[in-house]
Amino acid sequence: MVRVAVAGASGYMGAELLRLLSVHPKLQLAAVTSERLSGERLDRVFPHLRGLSELIFQDMDAERIAADADLVFLALPHMESQKAVPVLRRHGRRVIDLSADYRLKDASLYSTWYKAPHIDPAGLAEAVYGLPELHRKAIASAALVASSGCYPMGAILAVAPLLGSGLGSPEGIVIDGKSGVTGAGAQGRTIDAMYLYTEANENVQAYGIASHRHTPEMEQELSALAGRPVVVGFTPHLLPLNRGLYTTASVPLTRGVPTGELVTLYREFYAGEPFVRVLGEGERPSTRAVAGSNFCDVTVVADPRTSRAVCLSALDNLGKGGSANGIQSLNIMMGWDERTGLEAPPVYP
Repeated sequence: MVRVAVAGASGYMGAELLRLLSVHPKLQLAAVTSERLSGERLDRVFPHLRGLSELIFQDMDAERIAADADLVFLALPHMESQKAVPVLRRHGRRVIDLSADYRLKDASLYSTWYKAPHIDPAGLAEAVYGLPELHRKAIASAALVASSGCYPMGAILAVAPLLGSGLGSPEGIVIDGKSGVTGAGAQGRTIDAMYLYTEANENVQAYGIASHRHTPEMEQELSALAGRPVVVGFTPHLLPLNRGLYTTASVPLTRGVPTGELVTLYREFYAGEPFVRVLGEGERPSTRAVAGSNFCDVTVVADPRTSRAVCLSALDNLGKGGSANGIQSLNIMMGWDERTGLEAPPVYP
């Protein structure tokens, strides 16, 4: 059994990760950390995990975690993982980071988008972007994986076949993303008013307009697919859902193509991918159809009037957009079937 620790396990992402790790047949949960809940029993903080673990939350101590675990998941606040990774890597521990700390290859972007300089350039150079559908080979040999953000995951999977084939123009891409409230994380004692029940229920709100931190992730990965710089217009929205993320991307086409041909392109691009389901003509993704899973449902519709393609995707922001995708990357790193521990179908209703 591979011993696994989860640092920052008290948030929504950590809770989902613990739920999935508790049924993974090849992993043993060895340690969990939370500065806020240090000393508390895991199963009292998360009653849904009663009977599955008797672990106690402890303070974050990278040296101690390195002694307890073979592989460490980091579900820490942004700009905190880069403090722990150098210690863990010095001890030879493999790391999957669920924060944004190692996703951007250009270190200068952290000062621009996260308002703080990156302090671990060696780790940044070592990290592999954790999107298995694009980087499976690199993930297999990686020691440090920077798991994709939820919005980038939905956007990239929605448009990748177009940019990879040259049918999609890299200029003029517009992306609309809509996320459930768990996308903001468990905010502890302080909470933005927009996430209060009375504000979020029966309401849809845009936020982070022209400034959302996931934008450079999208541009980095889409630029690599297109072979040239890509600049996207991205607007995120908050939906009154616990979990789920829906993406609509409008991509200019380089030539007129019917919907059927685009769907065929998507099916060929994602052939053999265990967690991307390409829907047929007339079918539409929905967040309900992927809840609690590592699936991403995608489809595409040609719009001949505007010479654009409308690309759609749906995923669970805590699943394929977070913890479940991290476990998929772990399986790849270990050489296991990447579906291991992720075989359960989505939850319905």
